[in-house]
Amino acid sequence: MLVHALLAIGAAPGFVLGGELPGAGEDGGPGNAGWGAGEWVIAEADESDASFLRLRPEVAAVTNVELDHHSHWSSRGQLLEAFRAFCEPAQGLALPNDGSLAGLAGEQRVLTFDQDHPGPALDLPVPGRHNLLDARAALAALELAGFELEPAARALASFPGMLRRLELKGRRNGAAIYDDYAHHPTEVAAALEALRELGPRRLIAVFQPHLYSRTKALAGRFGSALAAADEVGILDVYPAREQPVGRLAGVSGLAVARSVADHAPGRPVWWLVDADRAHRALAPRLREGDLLVTIGAGDIFKLADTLVEDGVDRGATG
Repeated sequence: MLVHALLAIGAAPGFVLGGELPGAGEDGGPGNAGWGAGEWVIAEADESDASFLRLRPEVAAVTNVELDHHSHWSSRGQLLEAFRAFCEPAQGLALPNDGSLAGLAGEQRVLTFDQDHPGPALDLPVPGRHNLLDARAALAALELAGFELEPAARALASFPGMLRRLELKGRRNGAAIYDDYAHHPTEVAAALEALRELGPRRLIAVFQPHLYSRTKALAGRFGSALAAADEVGILDVYPAREQPVGRLAGVSGLAVARSVADHAPGRPVWWLVDADRAHRALAPRLREGDLLVTIGAGDIFKLADTLVEDGVDRGATG
């Protein structure tokens, strides 16, 4: 959102993002990095392996601190100490208005944000309370950087969303097919809450857990978050950089499926194992008014692609 707003008002930022922003590429297509000729560089910082501590931000916007990467961080307390170190060089901090991260601040100027925060009106084209909070965080960061907020707020009215973040892939048999990168229970809950705002007849979530360590630690919470859907399909774990050996031996997506069933009694829960079986099971069930979302940081987006590509109304995006 920061990059989109600054590009729109002609500030020409450099940027490094964790996802692809439509329209930000040199050719006008999606892009996740640009050199920029302006004064500012926007960097999406990642705490997963502590590499964000190599950055020295002038303005830091922190949306939340939650234990996610269990293979690196042993506790939330350890993670908070790392975030304090990340924020220390900043001259200005944008923090949530709920007091949860007040301890990150030192002598910096601090602006807080929430969905009802006073400021320019926002009319976002993307759904979800989390997106509204992100927009308020972006405006707070821009204020700390000395930008006028009204032009930036107007620019956010055309924010296209990010690829793999509540991305509409197309339709099949009148059902909308979405894809989302969520791979933590809080993210999953936020994505499903946002999609409920669209008023689907039936919300079907297909989830691929990411990393054995995260699945082992958070299977119960994933089950609770996914229970917000009307039907849930679970694939096996996308291993990324891990293998199910040692303390991770025996970990699988089945634990998540069982947890969903415990939290959603009476609702269909599918242990689908892989994308091919998921396609065979779910494609015939899709009807007008349904919304199916593939969720996960692995390769589950390919399932969304194939559901659209071989569907009855292939290529539809509206």
